Amino acid sequence: MLLVPVFPEDPLPSWNGSGISGGGICGWEGVRCGRRHRRVVALRLHSYGLTGALSPAIGNLTFLRALNLSSNWFHGSIPSSIGRLAHLQRLDLSYNTFNGELPANLSSCASLLILRIRSNHLHGRIPAELGHKLTSLKELSLTNSSFLTGTIPGSIANMSSLLLLDLGTNKLEGSIPAELGSMAGLQGLRLFYNEFSGVLPYSLYNLSLLKRFQVAGNMLTGTIPADIGDRFPAMEILHYSDNWFSGSIPPSISNLSATLTWLLLDVNSFSGYVPPGLGRLQGLTHLCLDVNKLEADDRQGWEFITFLRNCSQIQYLVLGNNSFTGMLPGSIANLSTSLQALYLGGSRISGVIPPNIGNLVGLEILDMGNCFVSGQIPESIGRLENLNELEFYNIGLSGLVPSSLGNLTQLKVLYMSNGNLEGPIPASLGNLKNLYILDLSKNRFNGSIPREVLKLPALSYYLDFSYNSLSGPLPTEVGSLAYLNRLLLSGNQLSGNMPDSIGNCISLERLLLDQNSFEGGIPQSLKNVKGLSLLNLTMNKLSGNIPDALCTIAGLKQLYLDHNNLSGMIPSCLQNLTSLHKLDISFNHLHGDVPKRGVFANATSMLIYGNDELCGGIPQLHLAPCSVPVRTNKRKLSKSLMATLTSISASMLLVLVAFIWLLIHKKLKKKHGSQHIPTTEEQYETISYRALSNGTNGFSEANLLGQGRYGAVYKCSLHDQGTIVAIKVFNIQQSGYTGSFVAECEALRRVRHRSLIKIITCCSSINHQGQEFKALVFEFMPNGSLNSWLHPDIPARTNTLSLVQRLHIAVDIVDALDYLHNYCQPPIIHCDIKPSNILLTVDMGARVGDFGISRILPESVSKTLRNSNSTIGVKGSIGYVAPEYGEGSSVSSQGDVYSLGILLLEMFTRRSPTDDMFSGSLDLHKFSEDALPERIWEIVDPTIWMHTDAHNSTTRSGILHCLVSAIYLGVSCSKKQPRERILIRDAAINMHAIRYSYLKFARSLLVEHGVATTMQ
Repeated sequence: MLLVPVFPEDPLPSWNGSGISGGGICGWEGVRCGRRHRRVVALRLHSYGLTGALSPAIGNLTFLRALNLSSNWFHGSIPSSIGRLAHLQRLDLSYNTFNGELPANLSSCASLLILRIRSNHLHGRIPAELGHKLTSLKELSLTNSSFLTGTIPGSIANMSSLLLLDLGTNKLEGSIPAELGSMAGLQGLRLFYNEFSGVLPYSLYNLSLLKRFQVAGNMLTGTIPADIGDRFPAMEILHYSDNWFSGSIPPSISNLSATLTWLLLDVNSFSGYVPPGLGRLQGLTHLCLDVNKLEADDRQGWEFITFLRNCSQIQYLVLGNNSFTGMLPGSIANLSTSLQALYLGGSRISGVIPPNIGNLVGLEILDMGNCFVSGQIPESIGRLENLNELEFYNIGLSGLVPSSLGNLTQLKVLYMSNGNLEGPIPASLGNLKNLYILDLSKNRFNGSIPREVLKLPALSYYLDFSYNSLSGPLPTEVGSLAYLNRLLLSGNQLSGNMPDSIGNCISLERLLLDQNSFEGGIPQSLKNVKGLSLLNLTMNKLSGNIPDALCTIAGLKQLYLDHNNLSGMIPSCLQNLTSLHKLDISFNHLHGDVPKRGVFANATSMLIYGNDELCGGIPQLHLAPCSVPVRTNKRKLSKSLMATLTSISASMLLVLVAFIWLLIHKKLKKKHGSQHIPTTEEQYETISYRALSNGTNGFSEANLLGQGRYGAVYKCSLHDQGTIVAIKVFNIQQSGYTGSFVAECEALRRVRHRSLIKIITCCSSINHQGQEFKALVFEFMPNGSLNSWLHPDIPARTNTLSLVQRLHIAVDIVDALDYLHNYCQPPIIHCDIKPSNILLTVDMGARVGDFGISRILPESVSKTLRNSNSTIGVKGSIGYVAPEYGEGSSVSSQGDVYSLGILLLEMFTRRSPTDDMFSGSLDLHKFSEDALPERIWEIVDPTIWMHTDAHNSTTRSGILHCLVSAIYLGVSCSKKQPRERILIRDAAINMHAIRYSYLKFARSLLVEHGVATTMQ
């Protein structure tokens, strides 16, 4: 057989033995025969999910003219027997996993017109023989083959009929041959994301028929020729991004054909003024000039904005991070209504927002953050009804927020922090039903918090009104924010009682109400907010006792109650909160004994001063001992004997009680055989070696779930408890196993998050051979690891993940990392984020596990690491380790972000970063980045489409939009330079937004079209 189906149900039911005897081969699916000789002339089996090796017998189909096996899972080498197919005109093996070298004898297929072997795992050089013999070839596409190395053979120039030369995303190096300039018929030259260096040959500018000239992502230098505009009359895409080009943008570029749609010159060192003549490029849709050294000021340079109004089809205008200064011209409001994204952030633009900005009714993204813009937000902003994202942060806006902002009903993200806005927060913001981030912090807003805003149904990531002058009570409608993660109201003048309804905010992780004037007691209803990790009520007027309800919030890490009027005793149950590492209850009216365990065991973790009647506690607090005050004895001496006898009787009674308690405790300890985990704080009761051995049938291979560097994981049945768990048994032969055991214990005892693996107990004992035995016991994950779903040993249709499942898993992972980096004190760096360390629950939720090489960074250690290049003990997994670690950089949260980015790309492309196709400059990051945005469907995992109605154009469009966003986020996380990577908190915001947008889209299809499969 030439082909093997990847799924149990045969995708080619017509391919069976009966067809051979019945003479029906020409009727088989994907097969076409000649009319006269009835020999196979075409084999078209693209996108059938086929796998296995391609048999050399393919070379026996000597009448074959077309062979298309693209978008399958073929592996192994490309059979050299294909070189015998003298009549072959079209060969397409794209989007498979073929490896080995490109067969040189393909040059024997002298009739070839189309040769496409995109997105495979080929390596080695491009055979020079292809250029010598395939002189009729019209298309040569080897992009994303990843491992192709060496230079471009000059013989390629012999392909005089070539229309498309596509060699992007490989490891090709050296200079680009000047001989390519002799291929007069060339229409597409795609050499992006290789390692080419030097100056572009001037001969390339002789290719007057070029429509696509793409050389982005190399190390090319030099300038753009002054006469470029007279050389490419048919140009559609001019892509010079991410190189080392310099000099000015030549004015003649405006002479390019009206067919030019994309002009991408970003991330270079272009300087000078932007030519105003760009406005003559009437077909322009994308103009990206960001991250350069372009100039403009009040005297000169802004004219190009005025002339761009002639570009009636422009959609994306990206101008940020340049050397623009001076007033933002009002003519920007006269740009085309087709404009969807306008990026001006990161420049020194001043002036006001044009009053007619509302003319740009097609805008979906408006970013003016980090500029020197001032003045008021124009009323016309309310006309931008398609706006999804509005970023006005870190700019000097003042005055009132116009009520018309409430017209932006599609808005999902609203950043207007750190300005001078004032007046009341408009109640009309309650119309923004799709908003999931609202940040108005650090302004001068006053008045009360609008009840309408607290009813926004999509508000889920955070609501930040901190550091304003808001007053009045916190409305009871705050309880409507059941899905909100963060409520930040610090630094206002809010008063009255904290509403009990705040206990309905069950998803809260951070609640900051400090520096207000709240009074009354702390609501008992906070016990319902189980995921709360930070509670800050500092500097209010709260009174009453500290409620025991706070002790039920198991994940509480930071609790600040200082500078209030709280009274009573410190609840002793607070010492049982094992995750609590920061407590400030200073300057209240507390009295009585200070507990000694938990957070109270470390004098640097708590602040209690300003409570004059506290006593006891650990010696480091230097408090007076708690004792019963002795009353002055004014009784007669005749009664002293009775008092003495009474005292002796009481002492004897206490001794008796203590003795009985010791006996009971000793018996209970003997009954349960309790021991303790060897960490700095004793927390987990251990389980015996015998119980684990029995539960795994002697650690049999049948119960083996997986194996790593430091140990093996087994499925274990605890018969006495009737539960199934997973146990990680550490390999005592492996150097460093003790450190790994301790690191994992230390990390896991500090964390409490729904997306982190939960440790149940541990075992530190001796095995039946008298050797040391260490194991950790975790909750059992019935669906195994993410790796087993992305890369199953035996591919099967049933073992695939839908898009929705991938989105849920991705959200869980980024939330877990956000928690570890930003909400753990001290922070924890995981250091080994990869699919095999992501475990899946019964409902396909994700749990991040394996903290064996994690790093805990207390403040002192963090400072040390930041000031050194030590990487002692830093390990990880090849393909996921951040590049800077290999260069001696210290452990950082951005290292985890890099691993997260690679993981996200792997989740949606199903390509491992260690795949054979990746080597040299081509890696999973570049492979994915190059496909953004128009070729995203070429790289994503084709099994995603199995769960959808891929034939429905609306469905396909919505899915592609989601995938573009997900891949873009993965690329943003996995940038080579740490400073270029997105922050984990922003990655979490984006991932939540991507999932929310897709689920909303999918629900709308269910309602309008009944496309049920999109929600699977």
